[in-house]
Amino acid sequence: MLQPINPICVALDTPDIAQASQLAKALRGHVGLVKIGMEFYYANGAAGYQAVAEAQVPIFLDLKLHDIPNTVGEGLQSLMKLAPPPAIVNVHATGGAAMMEAAVSAVAGRSRLIAVTILTSLSDTDLSAAGFVSDRNTAQHAVKLAKLARECGVDGVVCSAHEIAAIKQACGTDFLTVVPGIRPGGTSVQDQKRIATPRAACDAGADVLVIGRPITRAKDPVLAARAIADELCEGVS
Repeated sequence: MLQPINPICVALDTPDIAQASQLAKALRGHVGLVKIGMEFYYANGAAGYQAVAEAQVPIFLDLKLHDIPNTVGEGLQSLMKLAPPPAIVNVHATGGAAMMEAAVSAVAGRSRLIAVTILTSLSDTDLSAAGFVSDRNTAQHAVKLAKLARECGVDGVVCSAHEIAAIKQACGTDFLTVVPGIRPGGTSVQDQKRIATPRAACDAGADVLVIGRPITRAKDPVLAARAIADELCEGVS
């Protein structure tokens, strides 16, 4: 499994194989991982994955599997046949314990398996409208789901920067926190609600920072990624 060189994971949010693979190659040596998700994988499948993998940057395959245990397990077994296997794959923690245990068994250590807690586009109001327990806020839900994921043998979770400290306290410092909703100072919030700057997220204990449009839509994506990497290194001995 390729090892990330830094915490930055760039979301290649495009269905275009050439654009995604060229960007991955350009960012090699500047970012720790690249992320390909539903938009890309549903359009291009394993062939598209392979094209991005040629850049030799670790891949976070962000498909957020959420189904009955057998279906998720079989799906992950298919994904483990990709060469090389993704550095990180994920499921939804709300799929429950049996589903996450099936996922752990299917991955069998070939990738880091993480579970999505509460999407960073959701607020307390959104959770209440969706039928979640009304006396528990997003942070409390995220911690509860993280603890369940840990008990099932999952390697870590996707969470917002606001929940990192509580999750690390509940699940241990070795429990991986992958954090979307990262916005460098002065950039647009867009469709995210629970956000943080790269430095604030790292200071809170984030292991992986998922950053998309602030890098991919920059005039110079490599320069944008290097600026974030430099910010993270400031004051680090």
